[in-house]
Amino acid sequence: MTLAETIQDITRNHLENNNGLLFGQCVTAVGWIGGTVPDCKNIVEIPMTDVAGPGFAVGAALMNRRPIFVVRYQGFMWYNCSSLVNYAAKSKQVWGVPVPVFIRSIGMEGNGIGHTASSCLHSIFMHPPGLPVAVPMTPNEYREVWNYFLEHDDPIYVSEHRKSFTNSEEFEDEVYEDADITIIALSMGRMNALEAKKILNEKGIKANLFHQLWLKPFKPKKDMLKALNQTKLGLVVDSDFEITGASRSIAYELMHQTDASVHALGLEDRVCGVASHLENITPSPEKIATIVVELVSNVKRGHHSKV
Repeated sequence: MTLAETIQDITRNHLENNNGLLFGQCVTAVGWIGGTVPDCKNIVEIPMTDVAGPGFAVGAALMNRRPIFVVRYQGFMWYNCSSLVNYAAKSKQVWGVPVPVFIRSIGMEGNGIGHTASSCLHSIFMHPPGLPVAVPMTPNEYREVWNYFLEHDDPIYVSEHRKSFTNSEEFEDEVYEDADITIIALSMGRMNALEAKKILNEKGIKANLFHQLWLKPFKPKKDMLKALNQTKLGLVVDSDFEITGASRSIAYELMHQTDASVHALGLEDRVCGVASHLENITPSPEKIATIVVELVSNVKRGHHSKV
């Protein structure tokens, strides 16, 4: 079963059997959001130009409907986040009234979609309190995030990536005793890191690879910390902007919990254009490999440099 099919099954069960609601932007317009939304009852379709949708979802959550709120393009979260960040995420701590909303924020890149609809923006939602953030890329990971939502009364920000919708595989961490570097990959960075490892193998560089699901709360696996203490060198790869982003935040956390020098790699600090050579997308496998080669080479020469 693909990730898209998994999301659709979870959604159908929630809407038909659990009195749930789904608020989605132009749900039926183009492919039912990548085939992730079922054609069933309890769907409220809202236009992409409307910013009242989050308020509807917050109201439904207050009525114990545990709504799913779907933003077709993550770039539109700039316009849709106010009710979610300033009410849903704060209500439980301020008034003791939980507002459980499952926020599906869908990232996309490439195909000339330009600066408005592109990119992932999960980093900015790590900043406000009261809002867990997850980046599932596999069916089982999505089920884990959904079960967390059902077992807790927090709103939750789920950063999805359209390129993961066709994925049916589960990813396992790869750890080696003689690794040269430890890579921690997020979102679409995970797919590209897998390809980068093939390039690195040809260059004689062995890399550990950890697949990170939760950005907030971030709780590193014991094996991750052990691997970093062994390699003394790490790289966090993400599909969001690098400056003040999840990659740097996690790198900072890991450096303070290990003896490793941990670097960050994410989107460049520039606006994405519609022409292919102007796109600002997840670091490619080639770019990841290039950065890793430079980092490992610097260590072998006995010094570190900025990359």
